[in-house]
Amino acid sequence: MKPIAVVTGASRGAGKGIALALGAAGHTVYVTGRSVSNKDTEWGGTIQETAEQVSEAGGKGIAVAVDHADDRSVAELFDRIQRDHGRLDILVNNAAKLVATTSPGGFWEKPLEAGDLITVGLRSHFVSSYYAAPLLIANGKGLIVNTGHYGSVCYYHGPAYGAQKAGSDKMVADMAKELRQHNVAAVSVWMGGLDTERARTHLASLPEDRRPTQKRQSPQFAGRVIAALYGSERRMELSGRAVIDAELAALFDVTDLDGSRPVSHRFTMGGPPELHRSLLA
Repeated sequence: MKPIAVVTGASRGAGKGIALALGAAGHTVYVTGRSVSNKDTEWGGTIQETAEQVSEAGGKGIAVAVDHADDRSVAELFDRIQRDHGRLDILVNNAAKLVATTSPGGFWEKPLEAGDLITVGLRSHFVSSYYAAPLLIANGKGLIVNTGHYGSVCYYHGPAYGAQKAGSDKMVADMAKELRQHNVAAVSVWMGGLDTERARTHLASLPEDRRPTQKRQSPQFAGRVIAALYGSERRMELSGRAVIDAELAALFDVTDLDGSRPVSHRFTMGGPPELHRSLLA
């Protein structure tokens, strides 16, 4: 049977890339988000476009409009999956409301709406996991992934962003304890600098002498890592951990789309506990 996955916040960016990579691995992917028109944001992208590209990649994409600030909307998504399949293999929690994260100034000088990242980005991860857990348990094998970042341990985009990422890591650690007896893993996967629509717009707005020259990884890279993690016998061994996608890729021999190997930023930005030597053997 094809694995069944849900990727939240997959109209564009990291969520879209992860959905496409899971599609390329043959998964059926429920693509969620609010964007149903390219006019919905300045960066474009819709859940329908992502779903179609998932199918083109080799999987089956299913677009479902979900407002992850609305618990009832989330519950209806998982009710649909229950009716359609009665099970779930993978949940990727990626939906996040990013407001004024890269604008200059202190947190008190930015819109108070910036704090909504705690709602759609941390609480929404919990809500999706709450409704997904019975389906993952019914499957007899499952994986919850929260998309994480180095901002969990270093200053990056301000206190709301850092709190969301740190809280997300702690959430999977505690979920993993309760899910272990059901053979369901929970992991936070930290991603590096992504070549996304939003990132390109931001970088283009910077003076040329301030633009980073380091190659950015594709949004699909983390999805390739997640697919490898789900298929690995070490899935439960890694449950409860925050891991860096580049380091996990080295463990599973995963490359980016162009064959390159993205690097870990552990030594410049900090990181979770390193993968134990026995894992890398």
